[in-house]
Amino acid sequence: MSDKRQRARVQGSWAKQLPKHSGPKGVVPTNCQPKNANPASGSWGCGSQDTFEFHQPTKPVRDVPPEKVIEQAGVYEISHGPSGVSRLRLLSGFLPPGEADWIFSKLLAELPWSQKTNYRQGEAYEEPRLTCWYGELPYTYSQSTMAANTQWHPLLLTLREAVEQVSGCSFNSLLCNLYRDGHDSIGWHSDDEASLGAKPTIASLSLGDTRVFSLRKQPPPENMGDYTYVERIRIPLSHGTLLLMEGATQDDWQHQVAKEYHDRGPRINLTFRTIHPEPEGHRPGIQHRFTVTQH
Repeated sequence: MSDKRQRARVQGSWAKQLPKHSGPKGVVPTNCQPKNANPASGSWGCGSQDTFEFHQPTKPVRDVPPEKVIEQAGVYEISHGPSGVSRLRLLSGFLPPGEADWIFSKLLAELPWSQKTNYRQGEAYEEPRLTCWYGELPYTYSQSTMAANTQWHPLLLTLREAVEQVSGCSFNSLLCNLYRDGHDSIGWHSDDEASLGAKPTIASLSLGDTRVFSLRKQPPPENMGDYTYVERIRIPLSHGTLLLMEGATQDDWQHQVAKEYHDRGPRINLTFRTIHPEPEGHRPGIQHRFTVTQH
């Protein structure tokens, strides 16, 4: 075999010789030739003379705070601010399981549940849950009013007395919510209507399937409504649990029960509160916001 054929043979196959470059020997193609051969110049070659400089970000890099989970019974001061202390009291097992089962079945069958129509930016929508209202005064939220209803179910009066004893508060009204399954929900909001007064205490009694109750802190004014970096809390509220929201919680925090996309049974939430007559000249349902007095 000739030397030429031996050179062309590569691992048992015949290789095609590379075409010869027509340019002068030793000349690098201009499109990949470094324009500055000095490696200290910062050039990366291939026709580029640009240099790369690091600039400090104009805004500091912030981490999203991890969500806190509250599962154990106790008293939790979740924030301190100009508006005061925001406090939660979680009482797991407020109702024994057998008693809670019986109360849940009675209320599910006997309360006058209905679906309320609310309004947002002039558009009507049906609440994704059922409700009913008890109290000597009407209650307005989301531009829709629930009429006064003094015909309390006897079982609700018994529960109100028990909640008042453990909370040290008196309540004259009750908003009942029925979440039929995991697709029923309530969006982010604060119970801060003027008719609830300043620093209201809201007592929330849960019956039925467990649902996650979430809270998020109101952002400071300079964040212009951006909730990205605010503190967040989640509380799984189980059958027979009582949660008290006290102090500045309605001023400084929002809460919600989000939709869940796996099987959830019905849940009843009883929220005891104190309603006051609307301030003179005040439109019902308008929020009451805390403001710091400048001295």
